[in-house]
Amino acid sequence: MEQNIILPLLLTLCAGLATGIGSTIAFLAKHTNKRLLSFSLGLSGGVMIYVSFVELFRQADTALSTEWGSRMGSIITAASFFAGILLIGIIDRLVPAIENPHEARRVEELDDKPRNPKLMRMGLMTALAIGIHNFPEGIATFTAAIDNTTLGIAIAAAIAIHNIPEGIAISIPIYYATGNRRKAFLLSFISGLAEPVGALLAWLVLLPFMSPTLMGCILAGIAGIMVFISIDELLPAAREYGEAHISIYGVVIGMAIMAASLILLK
Repeated sequence: MEQNIILPLLLTLCAGLATGIGSTIAFLAKHTNKRLLSFSLGLSGGVMIYVSFVELFRQADTALSTEWGSRMGSIITAASFFAGILLIGIIDRLVPAIENPHEARRVEELDDKPRNPKLMRMGLMTALAIGIHNFPEGIATFTAAIDNTTLGIAIAAAIAIHNIPEGIAISIPIYYATGNRRKAFLLSFISGLAEPVGALLAWLVLLPFMSPTLMGCILAGIAGIMVFISIDELLPAAREYGEAHISIYGVVIGMAIMAASLILLK
């Protein structure tokens, strides 16, 4: 069991710390590659949507129908799916919202604005908001990887891609406020640690009580969380970079890659 735990924890850690990659890009890149960011965010959304409906929801329905019968199993699956959407929706409403933490950012902005100490609170609130959002994502990645390593890797990769622009969103206002690249990077990096913390919570709290019914409910809930993230965050952010068609190409290619990998790895 210990070996089974290590890989899911590592996957969740890597996904969370991708915020640090975004922060690094913000300080090292001279220009924003809007096409690449739009395509990557669309790709991540495509992976999440395909995995949610084709794998996670189906697995949850199969497990719950086996335990509770076809009709009741389907009802519990659907209820768990929308419960996941409700959970992430509530989190989205409750977190501080000085500005949209998922708003598209360009690295050129570093030269656009003077140092402004008032922006420090904005940056801290953005870091807090993204950290809270990352918490259920960590639970999702860890739980999926425990049940199916292939799915866990796919979800971790998709979440890591979508965490990169979040790192940019955190680091830029903090850098505006302080002029300190190191502080901006560290706060961005720390916000990503919410994902492995979520994984540790899932390990300590959920695993001791794991059963086919609980696993089915969790998988359906994860599907709901990821669909919400894709529709509410990834796709709008991808379009905000001004490359709408490229983001849609990313969605389709993400779905195709996920479909091919799931077929080949069966």
